[in-house]
Amino acid sequence: MTDLSKSELRSVLRQRRQSLSADAQAAARREVTRAVYTLPEWSRVQRIAIYHTADGEIETDDIIQRCHSEGIQVYLPVIGPQRSMVFAHWGPNEQLVKNSFGIFEPPENASLCPAANLDILFLPLVGWDKSGGRLGMGAGYYDRVLAGITGPLLVGLAHRQQEVEEIPLDSWDMPLDVIITDAGTYHCRK
Repeated sequence: MTDLSKSELRSVLRQRRQSLSADAQAAARREVTRAVYTLPEWSRVQRIAIYHTADGEIETDDIIQRCHSEGIQVYLPVIGPQRSMVFAHWGPNEQLVKNSFGIFEPPENASLCPAANLDILFLPLVGWDKSGGRLGMGAGYYDRVLAGITGPLLVGLAHRQQEVEEIPLDSWDMPLDVIITDAGTYHCRK
């Protein structure tokens, strides 16, 4: 499958992810959520960025609710002009608004957190490999916002069915530190 272009691979893997039954999605959510809390970094986390689920991605509501109940600050990605992205605070019971892509985001007046100041950044993905390669939706938002920074632990949340032997990477693609799936946790960078 790695002889496919990124675009072709993205299409195949999105179909694979979207074809999962509701029961399979729920089981994956439970396993991934449980594994998140076993990360060594979880015990000292103060600020996370996490995505609001769409398109068959691993459901993140349980993680967000736990963060809110434990006083951990939650930030969601907000798409800005010229393909930029920032992370905006989302507190309990605060309303979200749909962006032009139909994805829910905090409102314009939400406080922002630079990516370098996050403890853990949970990323959605379309495909992954065990060396930390990540195939996203193709617009490069995460790669641009993470370029040149250190600090947050980069954690991909995925279904095991999204794994491929090797993700074709470009020089600007940001590798993940950890990938958590319903089949296990993979520590990619030491």
